[in-house]
Amino acid sequence: MRTTIALPATALTALGLAACGDVTGPDFAEPRYTSVVIEGQWHGDVLPGDHVEIKGIVGTIEAATAPNQEVVVTWTKRGRQYDPAGVTVEVLRHADGITICAVYPDLPGRPMNECLPGERGNMVVQGNDVAVDFTVTVPVGVDFIGRTVSGNIYADNLQSDAFSSTVSGNVNITTSELAEASTVSGSIEASIGRSDWNRGLAFTTVSGSVAVAIPENTNAEVWATTVTGNIFSDFSLPVLQDGSIRGSLGGGGALLRLSAVAGSIILRSGS
Repeated sequence: MRTTIALPATALTALGLAACGDVTGPDFAEPRYTSVVIEGQWHGDVLPGDHVEIKGIVGTIEAATAPNQEVVVTWTKRGRQYDPAGVTVEVLRHADGITICAVYPDLPGRPMNECLPGERGNMVVQGNDVAVDFTVTVPVGVDFIGRTVSGNIYADNLQSDAFSSTVSGNVNITTSELAEASTVSGSIEASIGRSDWNRGLAFTTVSGSVAVAIPENTNAEVWATTVTGNIFSDFSLPVLQDGSIRGSLGGGGALLRLSAVAGSIILRSGS
């Protein structure tokens, strides 16, 4: 069942909010909306083993551990040329948990924008500069998935698996469980608490650095590559002819992939 949240708008004329650049459109010199903020909230229960997924286009996503089994998602919409009221937030319950999306107005002649889980769905944004910032509380044992195009993703001291991706922005994750992250233009910093992995993990960027901390007793295969940066490791791992490192930690296991094109890689030994 999909639910569209209808929200009241509050105009704050004295905030002087900084404008956020759009994804595919021009940089507007004379904004029509300079200080419009719309806020909203959704809350509900999600079972352990399921996930809460936040999908944005422009704006930050911040996640923290919930005090109980209730997910609470709060968002702020702001725009300078386009009216934030034109961007809706949709909540979609499905078999794997819940997906919450920022849905922008449809464009003439283009497929309808649609909120769906994972890589599915459609979201075309052309010239619309509205930013939607999300904060979410994640219950213990509920996976967190954060996706955006232009914005940073922060997941602080989670007690669940965390998977994040952005195109233009940084990713910062700390969790007692597993994590994975990707960006194109930005850096990644992550701390993983589990030493027994049931899947491979990847941390990749094109322009930026990658710093990952894992437990000292982790059993995994590690492969770290960069083109123009340096690689630093607290672990003794073989260095290949191309400057990458590849080897086993402990008894080996799932693959930890660390990759940057223009940036350094740091593999730390955590507690």
